[in-house]
Amino acid sequence: MESGRATLLKEQQLKDQFDNLEKHTQSGIEFVERYSKFVKERSEIEISYAKQIRNLSKKYQPKKNSREEEENKYTSCRAFLSTLNELNDYAGQHEVIAENLTSQIITELSRYLTELKAERKSHFHDGRKAQQQIESSWKQLESSKRRFERDCKEADRAQQYFERMDADINVTKADVEKARQQAQMRHQIAADSKTEYSNYLTKFNQEQNEHYYTLIPNIFQKLQEMEERRIERVGVSMKTYAEVDREVLPIVGKCLDGMTKAAESIEPKTDSKQVVESYKSGFEPPGDVEFEDYGPGQTIKRTVSETSLSNSRGEAKERPGGGKSKGKLWPFIKNKNKSPKQNKEPLSNRFNEFMASKPKMTCLRSLRRGGSGPEDFSHLPPEQRRKKLQAKIDDINKDIQKEMDQKDALTKMKGVYEKNPQMGDPASVDPRLVEMSMNIEKLQSEVQKFEGWLAEVEGRLPSRSDPPRRQSGLYESQHSNSTMVDNNCAQDRESPDGSYTEEQSSETQVKVAIANTPEFDDEFDDGDEETLPTIGTCKAVYSFEGHNEGTISVTEGELLFVIEQDKGDGWTRVRRNEEEEGYVPTSYVEVFLETNAKGAMTYI
Repeated sequence: MESGRATLLKEQQLKDQFDNLEKHTQSGIEFVERYSKFVKERSEIEISYAKQIRNLSKKYQPKKNSREEEENKYTSCRAFLSTLNELNDYAGQHEVIAENLTSQIITELSRYLTELKAERKSHFHDGRKAQQQIESSWKQLESSKRRFERDCKEADRAQQYFERMDADINVTKADVEKARQQAQMRHQIAADSKTEYSNYLTKFNQEQNEHYYTLIPNIFQKLQEMEERRIERVGVSMKTYAEVDREVLPIVGKCLDGMTKAAESIEPKTDSKQVVESYKSGFEPPGDVEFEDYGPGQTIKRTVSETSLSNSRGEAKERPGGGKSKGKLWPFIKNKNKSPKQNKEPLSNRFNEFMASKPKMTCLRSLRRGGSGPEDFSHLPPEQRRKKLQAKIDDINKDIQKEMDQKDALTKMKGVYEKNPQMGDPASVDPRLVEMSMNIEKLQSEVQKFEGWLAEVEGRLPSRSDPPRRQSGLYESQHSNSTMVDNNCAQDRESPDGSYTEEQSSETQVKVAIANTPEFDDEFDDGDEETLPTIGTCKAVYSFEGHNEGTISVTEGELLFVIEQDKGDGWTRVRRNEEEEGYVPTSYVEVFLETNAKGAMTYI
């Protein structure tokens, strides 16, 4: 009995240990799930942070065709743009952190948790199975034991009954024999029960020994190993968590270095020079105001200096040679003397007349109302006008080069069609070639028109404000009959509301008439013009048909002398011999300048 109680106690303790292990391993799984949830939330925070950083960078990016995009020429604005770009890359590193946390920790832990739960379930299933097995053996042992005990008691009672029957003289011999046989049978049953009980006992002892010394220790060992692997896996995940951040630190450092470098690249003096360059007008300051003597015996006559502030539009029209009135060089001066009791001195009269005209302010008001400025940008100051004209010429030259490239491609295609008629009809390309030729001629005429205006601004061609030199009779007659046009804000194109019409100025008409007059060209050609020295040579890369005036035709591979290199307008002046010289597109020739030649420049 004592042995049975000890076995039951041990079974109960073992069952309690299984319950404790089950609770502990379950709490371990919950810890892994909690840590996985923590990493997942950190990943979501990183993604959200990266998204907000990207949105911030995008929000402060300069808008297209806006004032912010124009300000990118300043080093401070470019540094801020670089900072935004680096910030965008910085946000990308936080996205990398989120991706690595998801792939290296969250996904791996999720898969490991599935395996851990399955392994834990398997171990506890084996433990419960072993417990059920030992409990079943114990029950069989107890059943055989109780049967053996019962059979022994029955055998004793049968023996006692036989002995009483045998001692009683009144009992027949048959009854005594029957009692004897019954006692023998009960003794045999008791012996069989004893054998069975002995067998079950031996079997239970073996199973119990195996259960406590082999099965259960193995299951506990497996649970211990499983728990150690779980703890180790959590440690590896924590280490990976730190390594994920450490891996992006070099790139984050580069982003921060880029921001620092952008900040160090800011040059205040360069920015201030950019502002000066952007708003430089090119106007000359007005000259001194002449003294006007109104003393006794002097004739009162209002004379206006050409360099005075008081040059009005009416006086400008009276001077044929004063196309660019210097009186209009300072249109933004405000009259602070607004008192009605002001003495009308001659200078104040002229000043008020000038302020009443305000030709430049009219132009600016027109632009603010949305009116388009004149084609020659005459509403702008000279320096800004030169920049606009040069940019326009560059754009048109790009269009010309594009058309020429397309024309060359079509010409080659036509040649292929002529050699292989089965590939296509050569005549089908001709309309497109003609159209491209017309477009090129139109663009070239546009370039010449804008180059004329640019040359006037730069002083390379004679303007009407300069003293006339060797002008033909046609120019003089047309000039005397034409109306003076202000280059800065043409009055004859000004509508009553202050905007501009698209009518061509008389100055442009005069230039076109001069360019188309043979006598004008002959007069200039008859002069003894100094021959320009050669500054290098050039080789024609493509053939060029110089149909326009001032150009010269060249053939592919031809060698020519360079006498004037490209000044930014896309044309190079070359000479074939003493009598033939002219301009060719710079993109059509390969220039070789002499470094020791006078006026030679080094290409960058």
